[in-house]
Amino acid sequence: MNRIKVINDPSELVPMLRAVDTPVKRDVLKEVTVEWKTADDIEAKFGPEGRDAVVFFEKMKLVETRWLSTNGQYPEKSYHTYYSSFSITAQWPVFEISDVLAAAMMPDEEYAEMEQKILDMVGEKGGFSGDIAEALGLSSTFLKSLVRRSVKMDFRGHRIEIIKDA
Repeated sequence: MNRIKVINDPSELVPMLRAVDTPVKRDVLKEVTVEWKTADDIEAKFGPEGRDAVVFFEKMKLVETRWLSTNGQYPEKSYHTYYSSFSITAQWPVFEISDVLAAAMMPDEEYAEMEQKILDMVGEKGGFSGDIAEALGLSSTFLKSLVRRSVKMDFRGHRIEIIKDA
């Protein structure tokens, strides 16, 4: 089935850019584009970083999952790319796209600090994104891009909530 991901919001670019930011992520993405693979298959071929990549792809909604019986064992979760192509409508103000690119390309150490600040503010109950952006002195686009990069939190409407299984 051909599914096309239409990207209208600039912050939606962040998962795409982060999905190919390391050679392992690029190779894993190519692998699950060709056929269904279990996390164990991916880890056997690419190591622990490969398993982390597929978990990241699942959070970013870049892969679909199904249960696959292997070798008469219990079924295992397997992964395959959800989209066959992407359509990007790109006409955003420079200040918005610069926030998106800054969030996507931020060094991991710096990002980890920002992510922790946001998580601390969100807490167990979640928080309104406008309040968090204002408290941290961030634009809403920059905050949205930072949250989209995270595997620990996500948007539910205008609220930021911690992902329970993270």
